[in-house]
Amino acid sequence: MQYSKVSVIAPARLHMGFIDLSGALGRHFGSIGVALNEINTRLSIRPADHLTVTGMSASRAEKCARKLCTALNLPESFSIDVETSIPEHVGLGSGTQMSLAVGMGLNHYYGLNLTVRDIARLTDRGMRSGIGIGVFERGGLVVDGGRGERTVTPPVLAHMQIPDDWRFILAFDKRGQGLHGKQEVQAFEALPPFPQQEAARLCYLLMMQGLPAVAEQDLVKFGEVVTQLQRSVGEHFAPAQGGIFTSPEVAESMAWLEAQGCVAIGQTSWGPTGFCALLGAEQAEAITEQARRQFSRHPHLSFVTVGVSNSGGQVSAV
Repeated sequence: MQYSKVSVIAPARLHMGFIDLSGALGRHFGSIGVALNEINTRLSIRPADHLTVTGMSASRAEKCARKLCTALNLPESFSIDVETSIPEHVGLGSGTQMSLAVGMGLNHYYGLNLTVRDIARLTDRGMRSGIGIGVFERGGLVVDGGRGERTVTPPVLAHMQIPDDWRFILAFDKRGQGLHGKQEVQAFEALPPFPQQEAARLCYLLMMQGLPAVAEQDLVKFGEVVTQLQRSVGEHFAPAQGGIFTSPEVAESMAWLEAQGCVAIGQTSWGPTGFCALLGAEQAEAITEQARRQFSRHPHLSFVTVGVSNSGGQVSAV
């Protein structure tokens, strides 16, 4: 059955850090992250004589569509309109979410009966982190198991709902982008070995403090683990990104936000976007507004408050 319109919403994600960069047990990476509610990629697919793509990040969407049509031997008889797209290369998973949005849209449009992981494999997503795939599948908080010798896409080890009153404050630096593509690959190759003992400590913290804190809705305890994980991984990545944070101004704003009582201080992926967490929508909005005033001398910095999406990617058709 071919629909007159297929719509897809793919949530942005915060990548809160890798938990085993040592690979000592034969698996590399493993990571933790959450799906965001207010930042997403939204697109629609309609019948057309030939492939046309309009809207935000149209070239990226077209590239995904053509790749999938070639791989799956599909006719290019549709149009895509990208209504909103996740900002590219700022640590919010724009590439993975665009690939999954286009792929799952075409899956529905042509009735292919493919899974999210089928689409991820066909579009070469999940080469390191499985967070973007996991949050599209499930939303909420996801921990993935990294890559082993036979891994196709990193498996989800834990999935938890995030309390409705948890909020994240994001700090954007409009001037730059995080490492991606070849630069990212080169950075990983150049980094020194990660200590196995430190990887073990981070896994222990996450398993016996971080995840239980989410289950018991204890944001402060959860935040302590995220901050420790972020500091450890940030120090490891510092030679490649110029410090624990890619942007010195974002680092300054995160220190200020921590002094205001925010927790879970970190940088998502290679940045430059920083994040922190706070309990309660009203308090988070108030602190966000204070941050805008405090850092108005840096016009390239901006701050937003977001919640967590506990539902993941959404596909609908008419």
